[in-house]
Amino acid sequence: MPTTEVILTEKIHNLGAEADIVKVKVGYARNFLIPNGKALEVTPAALRRINILKGKRAEREAQELNEANELARRINKVKLEIELETGETGKAFGSVTATDIAEKLRAALGGVEIDRHRIHVERPIKDTGKHEIEVKLHHDIVAKLEVNIVAKGAPAAEKAEEEEKADKGPGGYKAKAKAKHKAKE
Repeated sequence: MPTTEVILTEKIHNLGAEADIVKVKVGYARNFLIPNGKALEVTPAALRRINILKGKRAEREAQELNEANELARRINKVKLEIELETGETGKAFGSVTATDIAEKLRAALGGVEIDRHRIHVERPIKDTGKHEIEVKLHHDIVAKLEVNIVAKGAPAAEKAEEEEKADKGPGGYKAKAKAKHKAKE
């Protein structure tokens, strides 16, 4: 297939950014990029215009970097708590994934959308406790997010264990009845 060189006028995913000179197939350039204003043919006039595009690109990249820095500061302050449903033995039913973290993070940041692909979770989290998760916001900026995974209904389970101990302890039901009677007074 014949190819041609074009100058991109905007950032195009998997192709390049403003002012990049890239080789593409002739049909792609002729039928999509050039008619939609996403690219220019390589001509002496277009090469002179490349400086304007480089300025536009530098401005956009600086803005993206500033936004990523600000977002990283906000994410570093956030401490998420996610409930994970567990059985009586403490074994997890399911796991916490990047999607779950992205949803909780969006709520914590007031609606700021973070793509789940930017959240680096090596494998789904299936155990309780604190985990440090990396969020890649920019190719130079990585934020650290603290996520605390707790068992769903953990306080209720602890209360149930305490009640069992009271039943089996000295006095059994009598001790429990005395405790209730004292609470009423």
